[in-house]
Amino acid sequence: MTTPQPTRAQRFRDIVVPAAERAGYTGHGAKARFARDTGMTDSTITRLWQGTALPEARFFPAIADATGLYLGTLLVEGGILSPEALRSLSETDRSQVGSGLTPDEAADRLGIRDDVGRQVFHATVERLKRLEDDGPAEHGEAAAQM
Repeated sequence: MTTPQPTRAQRFRDIVVPAAERAGYTGHGAKARFARDTGMTDSTITRLWQGTALPEARFFPAIADATGLYLGTLLVEGGILSPEALRSLSETDRSQVGSGLTPDEAADRLGIRDDVGRQVFHATVERLKRLEDDGPAEHGEAAAQM
């Protein structure tokens, strides 16, 4: 008899909950504080803690910030992106910079087909754009973590 593979939501929970606890989200009100700090609803946090549902991709950067996890680790270990897809994101072809390549075109070229993976990709691109707009002095550490 084989043990069933954990769902993506269960894998994500198994990464996020221990990291949240290490970051101080323990005891009474921990989930409410985590919800407030990440911008998610209490019910979304409950489903995340139970491993029954993934939060929307737009919350992944906030989850990484709140837990102290590197966003790439969160996405790979949580089963959202493959290590290869993350590596492809990290090794962007420099000739494409400034080429007018859209995020959808980039996702296609990187082989990101899964809806959640594409949402994560878009959220990551948007976060990087915001960090760039804010300037490196203000967010240098956060940009280095990406």
